[in-house]
Amino acid sequence: MEKIIAYCGITCSECPAFIATKNNDDAKRKETAELWSKKYNHDMKTEDINCDGCLTETGRIIGYGAFCEIRKCGQERGVENCAYCGDYACEKLEKFFEMAPMFRDTLDEIKKGLP
Repeated sequence: MEKIIAYCGITCSECPAFIATKNNDDAKRKETAELWSKKYNHDMKTEDINCDGCLTETGRIIGYGAFCEIRKCGQERGVENCAYCGDYACEKLEKFFEMAPMFRDTLDEIKKGLP
């Protein structure tokens, strides 16, 4: 499967919700819902685990993704992901990186490879 990097640096193609959706795998949906319910202390149902990735414009987006300001900004700017943005790394991203610093590394690597 082709590697898909969301605007914020999350690798959608490695996300269990994305994988379960692409493979129409109800067992993986159930497993992911149970894991995320415990991990994030939020009741998730098997039917909640459907996502075509943050880069989709017409597909399914899981939970917060539909309201994500980073995603919205990336779409408005028409960038592949935030590493391609002239304002990288903006305040929205810095705030996100405080919570999830590992995704900075993904975008930093992409940024280094750009002309």
